[in-house]
Amino acid sequence: MLIPEIVKILIDSGIEENEANIEVKLLIEHFAGFSLVDILMGKKFDEEKLKLVEEKAKLRAATHQPIQHIIGLADFMGEKFNVSSDVLIPRDETELLVRKAIEIIEKNNFKSVLDMCTGSGCIACMIAKYTQAQVVGADISTEALHVAFSNMEKMELFNRASFRKSDLFSKIRPEEKFDIIVSNPPYIPPMMKNNIQKEVTFEPELALYTSDEKGLEFYDKITKTAPEFLVEGGYLMFELGIGQFREVAEIMNKNGFKNIQVLKDLANIERVIWGQV
Repeated sequence: MLIPEIVKILIDSGIEENEANIEVKLLIEHFAGFSLVDILMGKKFDEEKLKLVEEKAKLRAATHQPIQHIIGLADFMGEKFNVSSDVLIPRDETELLVRKAIEIIEKNNFKSVLDMCTGSGCIACMIAKYTQAQVVGADISTEALHVAFSNMEKMELFNRASFRKSDLFSKIRPEEKFDIIVSNPPYIPPMMKNNIQKEVTFEPELALYTSDEKGLEFYDKITKTAPEFLVEGGYLMFELGIGQFREVAEIMNKNGFKNIQVLKDLANIERVIWGQV
């Protein structure tokens, strides 16, 4: 089978043409070991490997399983992170959170960071890579922590990023104080489950959905407890769901946070919020 025919398998399943081309390139790179340059130069494919690429494309078309789960990797801020169905796939919105966090950490020479609901560890690992801070990533999911640890190992961030099983702050010691707490918590209301994109259904519900109607459960829980674990003047920073800015800002304000600011994404959506205790 030729590459255009494999691309057509994805297009016929409803995947947009440009996205289908990108995904087939990823499949070829991962399962056939061919780069874009190899493809453009017309390098001859091993038939068995091309057949494997075809099989994976058919799997993607039939199930709409995310391409990142099929290859086990997701691109994030120039790194390839290990991912599985136990963690959220890193998204562009989260890159905004990480870049702003790095900016604040560098500006204030912060040395200690807590990444709450760490998942794949992408936030913790990138902060550890680009700052001098020590980062602790916390998550309730043992399976997610295995993925996070594998990413830390791959990036050789030993003694820079560490991970801990914790139901929010339950395993954070009272004497531990952080300069900044960052979090991309679950923020999708359960009523949205029936309208969610098919690909998202392959990601862990534990990391996606709240139990309340507005998706504010974890913003509320984290914000109430965060001051106990922040130094004076320390920061709390969240990724936001669409339309949640005002209510999260109110939650932060009620719990003693000041200098509350927001960063919008390219679609002009309030996507990152932060404040000081």
